[in-house]
Amino acid sequence: MSRPTAVIICPGRGTYNKPELGTLMRHHAGDPLIAQWDEMRRDADQETLTALDTADRFSAARHTTGDNASALIYACSFLDARAVHETHDVLAVTGNSLGWYIALAAGGGADAEDGMQIVNTMGGLMHAHGTGGQILYSFVDADWREIEGEQARLYALIAHIDAQEGMKLALSIHLGGMMVLAGNDAGLSAAEKALQTDPERKPLRLPNHAAFHTDMMEDVAAMGRAQLSQKLFSDPHTALIDGRGAVWHPRACDLAALRDYTLGHQITQSYDFTAAIQSAARNFAPERFVVTGPGTTLGSAVAQSLIAINWQGIDSKEAFTARQKSDPLVVSMGREDQRGLVIITD
Repeated sequence: MSRPTAVIICPGRGTYNKPELGTLMRHHAGDPLIAQWDEMRRDADQETLTALDTADRFSAARHTTGDNASALIYACSFLDARAVHETHDVLAVTGNSLGWYIALAAGGGADAEDGMQIVNTMGGLMHAHGTGGQILYSFVDADWREIEGEQARLYALIAHIDAQEGMKLALSIHLGGMMVLAGNDAGLSAAEKALQTDPERKPLRLPNHAAFHTDMMEDVAAMGRAQLSQKLFSDPHTALIDGRGAVWHPRACDLAALRDYTLGHQITQSYDFTAAIQSAARNFAPERFVVTGPGTTLGSAVAQSLIAINWQGIDSKEAFTARQKSDPLVVSMGREDQRGLVIITD
């Protein structure tokens, strides 16, 4: 019996929250990789993943900082992705923001330990040296169709605010039907004020986030390049789709270019998750888009990215919901009602 085809999608920051406390041990307790990662973090004088995941209570101050959240999300997502490889013919791997580092490892562009080193290093650098912040804002209506002219209005607003003295604002992530804007506090505050006029849509400031994917991260990118060598990168066994929608093919991958992108453009330039998903659809046409855990927030962005290109006739939230009921196209492993669709259970 043939296995279903899939593109794996790895999540970014902000996906390990109070509901996700305990996720790593609930799904992957006893996996020897966790012990290896814990030892790596002990050697770096960091809390272990086990201690964080088995805490009595969730603490935003403890669990959502870059040095802790990045490693927790990497561990949950990487082990989920490995499980998908066991049950599906995985055609490609991609991710959102931090999810690029996870996709890199899940597709073989780094091994499990080196991938954690990359994530742990960059998470720590972002926590210690990252500046600015991010806000999230939607440009689609209740049926996930783009509001006519709204993207153009948002781009114009970004350019206007960024041109003001003392203000910095840029597009950080194109996330399905949402934009993540990043900048300094003055730029973000101006954007929040300008975007408060619509009672149906409000800007959301993302806690413990810096101005990721903008030139405000140039120093962090340089630090990352100084600390993370070429030997951490390897030829992927599965195609990788980056934050431009570009495909890195197995046995045809320039590893120096892969490192340069990962520790350069990917950090300091806008990340186009929408383009990554649309590239996955057009280049690989999988039967399933499988979003690894933790969290359940990325499924809608995947769906909105597909709606924007009318993928397989799905042109609205209503059409997507109908498809999900009959033959799920997007499967989120963070949802217990969908997790069983993609993994082998005892």
